[in-house]
Amino acid sequence: MTGLAMKDEAVAKAFSHASRDAFSDLVACALSEKVAFLLIAGDVYDGDWKDTSIGLFFNREVAKLDRAGIPVFFIRGNHDAESEISRAVALPDGIREFSSRRAETKKLPELKVAIHGRSFADRVAQENYALAYPSAEPGWFNIGMLHTSLEGNAAHATYAPCSRQDLIGRGYDYWALGHIHEQQVLHENPWIVYSGNLQGRSVRECGPKGALLVTVDDGRVAGLRPLVLDKARWLHETIDVSQFADEHAIFEAVQKAVAPPLAAADGRLTAVRITLVGETPLHGALKSRATALRDDVQARLHHLSEDAWLESLKVATQAPRTSCTSAGGMDPEALLAGLEHDPLLRKEAEETLARVLAKLPAGLDVSSLDDLGEIMSDARALATARALERAGN
Repeated sequence: MTGLAMKDEAVAKAFSHASRDAFSDLVACALSEKVAFLLIAGDVYDGDWKDTSIGLFFNREVAKLDRAGIPVFFIRGNHDAESEISRAVALPDGIREFSSRRAETKKLPELKVAIHGRSFADRVAQENYALAYPSAEPGWFNIGMLHTSLEGNAAHATYAPCSRQDLIGRGYDYWALGHIHEQQVLHENPWIVYSGNLQGRSVRECGPKGALLVTVDDGRVAGLRPLVLDKARWLHETIDVSQFADEHAIFEAVQKAVAPPLAAADGRLTAVRITLVGETPLHGALKSRATALRDDVQARLHHLSEDAWLESLKVATQAPRTSCTSAGGMDPEALLAGLEHDPLLRKEAEETLARVLAKLPAGLDVSSLDDLGEIMSDARALATARALERAGN
């Protein structure tokens, strides 16, 4: 949240608290719905604790469920594997963790429910855990809990890989999967389901987040109801500006694109990223007015919602492939063309960029500075635009 904090510390703080607030709401929802039990399919924690405050928070919340007689079953994932978490807080008896040595079964005899699961011992788990899960209990409702990338997901690292057929072959009624942060129903009868995470944590995790309320009647899944629990939301809109004649039209397009998702956010704090693409004569002006543009877009967002905050404005447009001769007879584009490929200039740019990065705050997202060629192309566009402006063109 460092980058967001540099713009507005209060907004960044609200985002940083959102995950805990969402978990508190999950517990409150479980209590109000009088659920039979709660399943958590891994990654309660993001990694080792700096102190015990996060462990004590989790303990306080799940203790509410324990006092109400609602058991919690959880497995460890790659982020909170046994080898990753060095501290511990004593949890209530009703909080039942699965072993990391082998898959095991925990039963609720009064409900005739058998829950099978295995935790991660280490952050990297490359074997197929599903193949060694226990056999289904005949006549019981069988649930498998697994933290897995399944057959692979380009957006997530591969952990405990397995196939859908591996899961179907165990004969369970429901598979509660963790690791993928998007809510997905992959199969029915048996149900193979990712509940997703409770709270989006970056612009790569846009849209509503939460949990799933599963209803079971007579040993069969009768329904799945999404529970929207996120307290802050991320939004990323890409807008093609190639058909727009001026900046005003671009601002109107931005407002039109973000209005529906902001309305759907229902008053939640929302961090918005806007990416402008397309070939446009406005390319140079957009690059040269980046700071002013961000302020203008932020103002437009606040016209729609006081809780909408511009996380970043990415100008990824291109100039038309035509000559842009200045009033003095020069063609700045032609003069600067290809400079980003000059080896001496690139070396100097690399050294300058390294000095800048060394001075930035720790934790700041600098992924946008990874592509030196793109940075130099942007610099060339900026120089071209300013040369034309000064020539009165």
